Amino acid sequence: MLRYQTIPVTAFEQNCSLVWDDQNLQAAVIDPGGDLPRLQYAIERLGLRLEQIWITHAHIDHAGGAAALARAYGGLPIVGPHPGDQFWIDALAPQGQMFGLGASEPFVPTRWLADGDNVSLGAHTLAVRHCPGHTPGHVVFHAPQIQRVFVGDVLFAGSIG
Repeated sequence: MLRYQTIPVTAFEQNCSLVWDDQNLQAAVIDPGGDLPRLQYAIERLGLRLEQIWITHAHIDHAGGAAALARAYGGLPIVGPHPGDQFWIDALAPQGQMFGLGASEPFVPTRWLADGDNVSLGAHTLAVRHCPGHTPGHVVFHAPQIQRVFVGDVLFAGSIG
């Protein structure tokens, strides 16, 4: 079964999520904006094998920790967002300074995403939908097997997405 845990990160308390296949413990993290020690603790506590980083969009609170986390785990692939967010990726360092979130660095996604693509984790496939609006390159990850969509900042419920 596909499992997930939501972990609020950064001063914005945005929803970062760990998703994993409970059979083989292969895991991905969605939107590691920061607070990497908190994420690493959860990964270790759950006994997960982090294999991928998925990005919904490239605002600092969603993508600010992606490069450092990828490096910390031996060069993990960074998947997403859509190429429309390239300019936000390029601006991660100034975004971090502007919002007082510490050092962030730009990255080159291992794979850009487009509407209709899929991402896989163990035996599970999630559909990718391009949802421009909040940013031009925003995508969401749909996991129908658990009736869940990881939406980044497409939807807000009284707070940051």
